[in-house]
Amino acid sequence: MKLRITGRHLAITPALRDYVETRFGRLDRYGLKVGSLQVVLGVEKLQHKAEVVGAVNGKRVQAKTSTREMYATIDALVDRVDAQFRKWKERLVNHKPNKTRRPYNQVGARSQGA
Repeated sequence: MKLRITGRHLAITPALRDYVETRFGRLDRYGLKVGSLQVVLGVEKLQHKAEVVGAVNGKRVQAKTSTREMYATIDALVDRVDAQFRKWKERLVNHKPNKTRRPYNQVGARSQGA
């Protein structure tokens, strides 16, 4: 997964970049084809805001969060994107029960002697 991390009114420190990369790294477990995700972190007044935009399997990923702490904002953002990925992955899985097939000769077997 390729992440592009930018800051709006905020300097992106190496510690913050590493935290974002490790938190978004857990999304690889779904096995979806993720192109690149644009993560924008910013500060407005007393709120720390984060948003992510990107494409996964040809579908648009978009999420926004805002809290009073940057690390809590990143955690909430990853949780929202995780919910979207889980929803898409759930749709890909076939939930119909497997019907056991019986061979043709056992289905309508009648006695031939009559």
